[in-house]
Amino acid sequence: MHGHKLSAGKPVRYALACCAALGFAAAATGQGSVCKYVDADGNVVFSNVAPDKGLRKLSCLNSVASDDTGKKSPAPARATPTPAGFPRVDADTQRGRDDVRRRVLADELAAEEKLLAEARTSYANGAPIPLPEEQANAERYRDRIGRLRQAVQLHGRNIEALKKELGTTR
Repeated sequence: MHGHKLSAGKPVRYALACCAALGFAAAATGQGSVCKYVDADGNVVFSNVAPDKGLRKLSCLNSVASDDTGKKSPAPARATPTPAGFPRVDADTQRGRDDVRRRVLADELAAEEKLLAEARTSYANGAPIPLPEEQANAERYRDRIGRLRQAVQLHGRNIEALKKELGTTR
């Protein structure tokens, strides 16, 4: 799955900005829904592709929705064509919007790359130094290693998704 993870400790403002940016990105590309999922640990993931097992869909930001099996249901067909007087966006305005979208995606990519580097450092190739409370509790240590491995994988997938999205920008 490709998406963006928001941990519970990050500001709500960041979450709202991500929702708006992803919604704008999805609407601009016309490539289906960007949906919000949550995993068993409460981590929020935004994605425009079918989720891995274990994630629960909370909502979608576009007209094409996918169910938990990953199958997409088509958007409702338009009953009437666009009216002749319908407002259109001029090319300069659209270019400006595309530039903003690219900047948002580039900023998100830089942030994810930083988070991936931090996660890899913490993970230490699967052998981080045990914390004092983990020295007497091997299960606790294994759980932390699992969470660290998941963080590395998540940030890696997020980077792949952002690079792919940047590649589709005009």
